[in-house]
Amino acid sequence: MASSPADIVGLDSFANDEERAADLKKMKLLATALFVLAAIVFVVAKILEDSRPWMGYVRATAEAAMVGALADWFAVTALFKHPLGLPIPHTAIIQKRKDQIGASLGGFVKDNFLTREVVTERLVDAELASRLGSWLAKPANARTIGSQSATVVKAATEVLQDEVLQSGLESLVVDRAKSIKVAPIAGQLLDSAMEGGHHQALLEGVLANLNAFMTENRETFRDRLIQESPWWVPESVDDKVFDRIYAGVRSFLTDLGNDQYHPVRKDLDVRTVQLAQDLRNSPELIAKGEEMKAQLLEHPDVKAWSATLWARIKQGLIEATDDPNSELRLRLEQALVEAGQNLEKDPELRAKIDGWITDSVGYVAEQFRGEVADLIATTVQSWDTAETADRMELQVGRDLQFIRINGTLVGGLAGLVIYTVSELFL
Repeated sequence: MASSPADIVGLDSFANDEERAADLKKMKLLATALFVLAAIVFVVAKILEDSRPWMGYVRATAEAAMVGALADWFAVTALFKHPLGLPIPHTAIIQKRKDQIGASLGGFVKDNFLTREVVTERLVDAELASRLGSWLAKPANARTIGSQSATVVKAATEVLQDEVLQSGLESLVVDRAKSIKVAPIAGQLLDSAMEGGHHQALLEGVLANLNAFMTENRETFRDRLIQESPWWVPESVDDKVFDRIYAGVRSFLTDLGNDQYHPVRKDLDVRTVQLAQDLRNSPELIAKGEEMKAQLLEHPDVKAWSATLWARIKQGLIEATDDPNSELRLRLEQALVEAGQNLEKDPELRAKIDGWITDSVGYVAEQFRGEVADLIATTVQSWDTAETADRMELQVGRDLQFIRINGTLVGGLAGLVIYTVSELFL
């Protein structure tokens, strides 16, 4: 079933159809009224011509005006339909040649609008990069884009298939983790810590926490020693033993924490350096690291985390873009404003962007101009024949009625001239 132009283009495009129809009706009535007036004048002049010879001029003028009006009425009507419904050859031209008109229109657009030269010339004159820069440099416009980002993100995530993305993202993370050997990385981290002296600060922090832990749990340690001591050992002896051990450990931890050149700390440095080398080079440690990594990746909690990775990312993106005060939105708006300012200040950047736009659009126009022409032709072919003619008449019919009016007036003037010449010289 053929579709109508209203279905193809949309009802909003024909919002003024009623006004156009009213104007067309008025112009048709005016043109017809002139023909009727000419006919009345012709009849009156014909009746009075015998008694008043000068009426011959009036009669000839009116007669020619009627001929001109009828001829032009026929010509205008024949464009859109059969005059009086009669299937006269070479009438209803638009209905009969609708498909050819569509093909010609598509070819006209292709050859005169969708060429690289035309598109490039128009885009160069438009200076799009400069306009874009001026527009983006205004914070209000950047906020407008930011406010629409949530809608864009939501639309994009709705189009994408969550299952496919989750599977791909999970595989990417797991495969990437499996491909990285953890032991050499740990060795490099130890080297970096040693080079910057960060391990010393870490050790001092650990020793300070150990001292605090022992202070807070002194009674617990004492009770434990008493429980482990034989029953026959006096409690006073246990207290003395505990006090000496406790004081010795506290003194050792304090000396180790305060003296950076303590032998134990030096020994720890040597052992740490050796451990870093072993982590990078020892096959046994590397294999052990891979075994621990595999166990970690297979842990239920890690699997549960990776299984919801895309859902978490998706929810985070939506929430961040939907919140006007989120860090993401603020950074996006700032980046847009800075981009606009850079475009305003940098002519070379504007030239590059303009060149990219013109090249890209020119390429698209050149590659797809044939498809656009075919789209126009096939769209016109799908329209209902009679309604297409009515629509076209609605668009241009009012102006075509001036042909009828002019035909009436010019025909009458021509008739007067011819009659005058014949009377004077023949």
